[in-house]
Amino acid sequence: MATKRSIPYSMFDRDSYGLAAKNAKILERVYHKGHAHGWDGKEVLSSLIAEHGTPTMNDTQKQALGRVFSIILWGELAAWRISAELADEIEPFEPKMAATSQAFDEARHFYVMHDYLEVLGVRPDGIHWGARRLLEKVMNADNLAKKLLGMQLMVEPVALTLFHIVKDLNVEPVLTHLLPYYERDEARHVALGVQYLPALMKNMSVSERLGLFAFQFELISYEIATNYLLMRDLEVLGVDPRALIDVGKAKQIKAMEAVLESLDVKATYPTMIIDRYADAVTELTLPASSNAGNLWTRLKSVSDIIRNGRPSVADHELVPTIGDEQTPLATGGRMRRAA
Repeated sequence: MATKRSIPYSMFDRDSYGLAAKNAKILERVYHKGHAHGWDGKEVLSSLIAEHGTPTMNDTQKQALGRVFSIILWGELAAWRISAELADEIEPFEPKMAATSQAFDEARHFYVMHDYLEVLGVRPDGIHWGARRLLEKVMNADNLAKKLLGMQLMVEPVALTLFHIVKDLNVEPVLTHLLPYYERDEARHVALGVQYLPALMKNMSVSERLGLFAFQFELISYEIATNYLLMRDLEVLGVDPRALIDVGKAKQIKAMEAVLESLDVKATYPTMIIDRYADAVTELTLPASSNAGNLWTRLKSVSDIIRNGRPSVADHELVPTIGDEQTPLATGGRMRRAA
């Protein structure tokens, strides 16, 4: 028998949910920005193809890109399902609006990526076990906090990193000019996790917080496994797998620091532990070139990372700044040109 639903009459009482007023205002703006910067996926893709020609690549590159972006495609479907669930399950007004906006964005991302791969001549089949376990773990998470953490603060930053790197490499012109539309949308989605997760964590017990921490470790493991299994395909596209995981991890750490700052947590141990664990597993599976051929040297390097950490990669912004000039067919860009 279905659970009886009721109207959440307290949805405007932010204090009862532990949602700070400033966080609520940011989340409300996420919804309105989504409306202001919306774009027609069919129009954008067909316009880019008209401008740059039908996407073509040699067979090796095409298959590699197909395997990498099939994961993106199914990741967009997972994000669509999760954001729709969040829009239903979240009760406070402002984060509910933000999640609703994201569900609309993710549906568009899914069908546009499907259409792009179809034009390229790639059939999106199943994905390998690492990526599948990662997405299914987030989709089947048993509470809102895990879904928010998994999708908004773990999966989205890595996707943003891949979009940025592939765009800069100009692997294929249509894709290069399509990805800024994705980046602009995904940058808003990260805000839902950063701004609303602290409100959920305020009401968690110590054991629940530890469970969330353990969940994060599990997702990091699957992400690194995914990166390892995609290593050859990424290299065919010119993407450095080590750089991808390093930059993605840096963005994830920055997102977690923002969450902890909202909770007035001064200790750096949580992010330090995550940082060292991710670096150690990365060194073990994707070693620095100087350690690649020597297992003993690699193990010594892993041990040193666990004890002392390793120098941070260059600072990277959590979300990209994408202007109207990069997304001229979005609603905001069209309105400005018309004016």
